[in-house]
Amino acid sequence: MSLLSKLKSVAKQVLRPEQKAKPVTEFVYDTLPWIDKKDADIASFINHFPAVKELPYDLAEKLAFWRDNGYVILGKAIDTDWLDQLWSEVEELVEHHEKYQTQVRIDLPEYQANPILPVKDVPKTVLNGPYIKFNDFHDNSVIGKKIMLHKNIVTFLEAVFGEKVIAMQSLLFKYGSQQATHQDFAYVVSEIPSHLAAAWIALEDVQIDAGPLSYYPGSHKIAKFNFGNGIFFNNESTLNPGDFATYLDAACQKAGMEKKTLLIKKGEVLIWHAALAHGGEAIRNSALTRKSYVCHYSSDSAYKHHRQRPTEEPVRRTINGADVFVNPTMPDQEDIFTKGKMM
Repeated sequence: MSLLSKLKSVAKQVLRPEQKAKPVTEFVYDTLPWIDKKDADIASFINHFPAVKELPYDLAEKLAFWRDNGYVILGKAIDTDWLDQLWSEVEELVEHHEKYQTQVRIDLPEYQANPILPVKDVPKTVLNGPYIKFNDFHDNSVIGKKIMLHKNIVTFLEAVFGEKVIAMQSLLFKYGSQQATHQDFAYVVSEIPSHLAAAWIALEDVQIDAGPLSYYPGSHKIAKFNFGNGIFFNNESTLNPGDFATYLDAACQKAGMEKKTLLIKKGEVLIWHAALAHGGEAIRNSALTRKSYVCHYSSDSAYKHHRQRPTEEPVRRTINGADVFVNPTMPDQEDIFTKGKMM
C-alpha cells in the first residue's frame, strides 16, 4: 500500500462521513516550492544561495528556464566511467540473478497478475528484454547512490525546493519505456505533492528509433486531471491512466504546446517538474536500446520516511548534502555492489 493510501485509510477511521475531506484537485498554493509561486524572485534567491559559484552551469538561467518550461537539461553532467560501472553492475545482476533480491517490474501480459517480483524469480531472458524496470537498484549500489545524488543534480534541486533534497526511488531499464503521456505526481507520492522532481540520466546516446522520451514544455502549468477521486491514481479512482494520457495530450495541444523528443548524449541529464507531461515514444527498431537511470526526489519537509515503513525513522545515507534512505525491508542487500567506493 502506498503512503497516500495509508494516510487516506487513517483519515477514514477518524472522520464522520460528513467530515470526509474533499478530493484534492490541485496543488495547494501555499505549499508550492518558491520557484512555482507568482512572486518568485530568481535574482534575489541566487544572491543568497551559497553553492551557485560551484556549478558548471548558470544556475539563474536554469532556474528561469525551469520556471517557464518545467524542465532543464544538464550537459555532460555525469562522468561516463560512473555510468559504465553502474551498467556493469546491472549486467551482473541479470547474469547471476538467482543471488539477488532486487525488485523488478515486468509490464508483460503473462505477469499482469504479479508484475513486481524479486529478480531471482525472473528468467534471464525476460530480464534482458523490453518492458522491464529494475526498482531501487541504488539500494544495492554505491555508484548508483553517487550518481543519484551527484552534485550537479542535487544542487539544482536544492535550489528548486529551497531546502535539503531527499532521493525517493530509482528505476533502471534497458529499452525505451513506451509509456503513455503522464505526470509523475499522480503515481509517485510525496507528502507535499508539489515537492517532487525527477532526473533522467542517459546511460548511452539516445537514438530516434529507440523509443525516446518525449515531453511538452510548459505543461507543468496546465489544470490537473481528476481521476474521479482527485489528482492521484489509486484503487478508488474511477478513471484510468489511459484517460489521463488522453486528457494530457489534448490539453497540451489545445494550449499550443509542441511535443519534444529527447535525443541527448551519454552523461547528460534531464531534470523535470512533478507536473511535466511526458512519456516514452514507440520503439521503431527493436534492436536499439535506451539504457536509462531515472531517479525521483522530494524535499526534507515533504518526504520524512521510507515508503516501505512510513511510521519509522529512516536510516539515512548522505552524499553532497542530500539524503537517501536505506531500504528497511532488505538491509542485507544495501551497498552489495561496492566498487563505487573507489570512484
